[in-house]
Amino acid sequence: MAATTPRPSEVRRFSAGERWLHLAVAVLMGLLIVTAAFLYVGPLSTLVGRRALLATVHFWSGVLLPVPLVLAAVLSVAFRRDARRLNRFHPEDKVWLRAALRGNLDAPSGKFNAGQKLNSAFVLGAIVVMFVTGLMLHFFDLVPDHLRTGATFVHDLFALMVVILAAGHFWMAWNDPEARRGLRSGMVSRDWATRKHPLWTQESAVDSDVRGPS
Repeated sequence: MAATTPRPSEVRRFSAGERWLHLAVAVLMGLLIVTAAFLYVGPLSTLVGRRALLATVHFWSGVLLPVPLVLAAVLSVAFRRDARRLNRFHPEDKVWLRAALRGNLDAPSGKFNAGQKLNSAFVLGAIVVMFVTGLMLHFFDLVPDHLRTGATFVHDLFALMVVILAAGHFWMAWNDPEARRGLRSGMVSRDWATRKHPLWTQESAVDSDVRGPS
């Protein structure tokens, strides 16, 4: 995933480090969802015999999940810059949300629209919550019964919400090949960027960023 020089018709959307981060989180999250399904969904659990191995894969996938985020926060300037963008709501984000509630997902936005900002906030929060509750369930001997019961409920609830969100994420990605290209190569067409994220392409400082090496 080495950085390449954009052509005049392209803009750089993601650095190599950000793309590796997305891939690592996607793989670990996928392992968590699949192993959880085979461990806890009745019809699926009967198909596997090595439950201890699945439980081990599930546990270590959860333990490792925060690692790519921490590494990216420490090592990637591009990630820290985009994290600041994701962490800030602007007046245009409220406009985008109102339009989205009416079924219009093409209202003007910056590099990330309000839906992507809310999604990233939930995913980060879910990782923290499920990491903590997962440790409580794994080391159950150290946790009182009432706390373990609460941790089980919270862990399962967030797991269900993550599955629903992941399904929506896949559906939207499937319907936007250019967005997938941005995560695969780091580049998107200037036409797509202008149409989907016009406020991003209008920012002179960001425009110089996406043209240059990352």
